[in-house]
Amino acid sequence: MREILGRRRKLLFRRGGRSALLGAALHCATEWQWPVLPGVGTRPAGRQPAGARLGLGERTGRRCSCPDPDCVVPGAHPFDPGLLAATTDARMVRWWWTNRPDAPIVLATGGSAPCAVSLPAVAGARALAALDHFGVRLGPVVATPTRWSLLVSPYDLAELGELLHSQDWVPSSLRFHGEGGYLVLPPSQIGAGRVRWERPPASPKLSTSFEQGGPPSSAAPWLPKVSTIVDALVMASTSTPDGGSRLAY
Repeated sequence: MREILGRRRKLLFRRGGRSALLGAALHCATEWQWPVLPGVGTRPAGRQPAGARLGLGERTGRRCSCPDPDCVVPGAHPFDPGLLAATTDARMVRWWWTNRPDAPIVLATGGSAPCAVSLPAVAGARALAALDHFGVRLGPVVATPTRWSLLVSPYDLAELGELLHSQDWVPSSLRFHGEGGYLVLPPSQIGAGRVRWERPPASPKLSTSFEQGGPPSSAAPWLPKVSTIVDALVMASTSTPDGGSRLAY
């Protein structure tokens, strides 16, 4: 009887959202060799103005756990530990999410890890439609309620500089996550809402197991070069109202 009850407890824990974060973090770190660390997360915002409670304001019921009361990426950035602590070590990842089971998963971009390009969600949907129309193969796409991020193979500043120099204008709402940058990964919960895969990772062999709800492949996901998508992203962002520098991920 004790053994049966123990199995039931394990099953209930695996079905919960907390185990999903730990499992996703471990898979990214150990199977894909993506360096990750826990994000700062969110906390209750306290009492809200009457207008906000009625849906007339922009503030949500949670705020960033960092000391900045005006944080523009609530919950979606490293704080303690800092970005340099990102690792692929399973023991460290397991320790972090055992102590902070609700912590967002943050990917340290650049180096040997994926880079990314992010843009407002409306522009992201338009860019993906254009790229699909022209038959451009895409890699994983991370989506929050406000922004979409397209993962690409690692690039350096020189390569990125040449690509952007050829553009007439690059909107400030288009962001590049390269060396020294970061990106929050699914299934995290941040101030802007739930983080999800708009396009799930696919193995280099184009396995559809993960897309059909099965377990993700152990091979690192295939990633496109930034040069194959940057034109479409710039064009889509140009035709979308610019959100300026205060962007909520």
